[in-house]
Amino acid sequence: QMRFNNILIVCVGNICRSPMTEAIFKLHLQQAQSPIKVSSAGIGALIGHPADPFVNEILREQKGIDCSAHRARQLNKEMLAESELILVMENVHCKKIKRQFPAACGKVHLLGNWSNFEIPDPYKMPKQFFVDIYHLILQGVEEWQTKLT
Repeated sequence: QMRFNNILIVCVGNICRSPMTEAIFKLHLQQAQSPIKVSSAGIGALIGHPADPFVNEILREQKGIDCSAHRARQLNKEMLAESELILVMENVHCKKIKRQFPAACGKVHLLGNWSNFEIPDPYKMPKQFFVDIYHLILQGVEEWQTKLT
């Protein structure tokens, strides 16, 4: 079993995929009474922006989660340093983080690592695309959780 205290979820803008993942992961860990903390950030964050309205809607509908307080943050080396596990949506995010922050190298993995899938960017896409993303994220969270708790 892997021992982690802090998980960092990363996408690009920190308004669609990573806040959705963060919210679902937090809920699941809470329900499992796990002390693991989850946060999120973006490689090119829309700093200070709330989560996409579709993210809010879907989280409310599917899980009863309110993530209206979310505000996008820019990824930095401090966040990476204090996280033992960094989960990203696409292989290209892995490459970018490893290039920009070589110290984080061994800690960066795909959310879809265990079934080898990437999660495409739903930004500016219709709601159904976000719903599809939600199911992929849920799968990734559940697969990681079995390794963590």
